[in-house]
Amino acid sequence: MRQPISRLFSAFLLIGSLAGCQSASTNAMASTENNPHKGRLIYHNPMNAPEAVADWIMEGPGEVTFSDGWMRMYSPDQAMHHVFWAPVQLPDSFVAEWQAQSLNDEAGLVIVFFAAKGENGENIFDPALPARDGTFTQYTEGAIRSYHISYYANAAHNPDRGHANLRKNNTFSLLQQGQVGIPTDSTKVHQIRLIKRQAHIQLYVDDRLVIDYTDNQPVVDGVDTGPALTNGWLGFRQMKWTDFQYRSLRIWTLTDA
Repeated sequence: MRQPISRLFSAFLLIGSLAGCQSASTNAMASTENNPHKGRLIYHNPMNAPEAVADWIMEGPGEVTFSDGWMRMYSPDQAMHHVFWAPVQLPDSFVAEWQAQSLNDEAGLVIVFFAAKGENGENIFDPALPARDGTFTQYTEGAIRSYHISYYANAAHNPDRGHANLRKNNTFSLLQQGQVGIPTDSTKVHQIRLIKRQAHIQLYVDDRLVIDYTDNQPVVDGVDTGPALTNGWLGFRQMKWTDFQYRSLRIWTLTDA
């Protein structure tokens, strides 16, 4: 069930409105584009208090609490997976940065969804779309399309996987198996940078390139995944074992896109 976290005044600042699986080592992982030409700041959220995420949408039994400038997200009693959506549609090209930290290195899996829209271009919060409750297949094989990157992968059923995956939904197609994202045993603060330059997608963890892929070949492992996805929404997903905290989300346009 979709639930707004609260009706408090939002403190976020909104300005303006391969064929087959490709391994990271074979897709220009030596790229030097970790200094993108940032344009206008279009979204800034410190994620430091309930009012900062008042307009975000939680799907599934996730909860958020706040301490020392951080937003902690988890599922009480590890009840169920959950997705927390930012309330702003992002353009086809952008750079997003945030900080993330694991509070439980025993198990967990963290994903960022982006370029998410209904399969017919709808707003993902359109009430005509089927309801979502955190069940993974609703996002990967359901009525919305998106990219997602799992940048921390230490699930209870697949411990210490480590490497990041880039997938395209709603065909759940593996576009790239990347490098190790946040190390599974790490409880340090990590800086995440996601760059979408139209069809070119990159993700960095602490200035280390983890994903680097251009979505210019629609047929992947015999499945037509369609053209590259463009604008859409961004959300943070966690599997039920996960206990992570986040802060300082900033998103800019790209001037060189």
